[in-house]
Amino acid sequence: MTEQFRALLTVLRGSWADWNSVRLADLQFAQAATARMVVVAIIGVAVAVLLLRIMVRASAYRGRVALPALVPFATPSRSSIVRHGALLLGLAGLPFFIIALADPRTAVTREEVSYPGRRISLMIDASSSMLTALPANRFAEGAPNNAAFFTTVGAARYFIERRMNGSYRDLMSLIEFGDDAYVITPFTTDYENILLSTSLIGDWQEFMSFPDQGTVIARAVSQSVAMFESFKYLDAAGNLMVIFTDGADAEVLENGKSAFDVVEDARRAKIPIYFIKVARDVPGRVQIGDDIWRSAVERTGGHFYPGADEGSIQKALADIDRASAGKIELKQYSTERPRFSPYALAAAAMWSLALLLRMTVPTFRTFP
Repeated sequence: MTEQFRALLTVLRGSWADWNSVRLADLQFAQAATARMVVVAIIGVAVAVLLLRIMVRASAYRGRVALPALVPFATPSRSSIVRHGALLLGLAGLPFFIIALADPRTAVTREEVSYPGRRISLMIDASSSMLTALPANRFAEGAPNNAAFFTTVGAARYFIERRMNGSYRDLMSLIEFGDDAYVITPFTTDYENILLSTSLIGDWQEFMSFPDQGTVIARAVSQSVAMFESFKYLDAAGNLMVIFTDGADAEVLENGKSAFDVVEDARRAKIPIYFIKVARDVPGRVQIGDDIWRSAVERTGGHFYPGADEGSIQKALADIDRASAGKIELKQYSTERPRFSPYALAAAAMWSLALLLRMTVPTFRTFP
């Protein structure tokens, strides 16, 4: 019942927005001929009923004897017009019905709209080190094995679905990285499209054929910042990055770069990084300390989350979700957009009210 009520509210909000944004002069009518035929038919029926009523009334008075009035003539009460209220409401709804019947449309529209949401770049580490085991009941469901990479892909899907089921209209992108970074899906509001992309990169054969299986997080950050710049989002509020990685960055471990250097592009672009370090530390493998990554990403205005198991990753994503409200402003273009709903709803509302008055209030039961 709650979902039906929400759906009704959505329809009403959309109709109200159409009512406020579109003028009658801007409309084109796809079924204008049908509407004209219905108007002619209604006028014809009304004239026929009126003539029939006159004829019936005239025949009813034949053979009757007129007598003088036995009571004084009373001036009609001005309030007697109220009894016509239900009929007037019904007639008022008729023009709206005719307009809706004519199938009003706008040929080309350009609208500037805003939605709750943010511009989110999801970055997934596909390096060979992500084969480290990270079992998960929910995130890795249907995965070929319990490698951290597949748990990470499932976590990304979980986050996308969480945003999709909320009240958000995010612009999301997906980047897969190793030694180099690749844009899988550029910024889009099509959640189904980006979910499909996560399914494709989560295939075992796709993962094994990924060409660059080292880890250079700075490449992913630079690629993400470049995409924000290409879409002209750098000056907009509400940008953020979410990185899923084990943090074993080859440049930091081997080439002398610091974690601060890795996130420098994001810091300059004022895009906060939410860093989820997945998997546990492997004994004998050189690691980068959590405190080092935490200091680096907090410098961007973001947050560091250790994700040694499914529960901690889920908590991290819930925290990012709460922090990711924001607002998205979009320019929408559409062709042949139907605009009949506000007129149909106006007619239905007036007729429903007229019927309710007719059925419940005795004053309105007298037909004029």
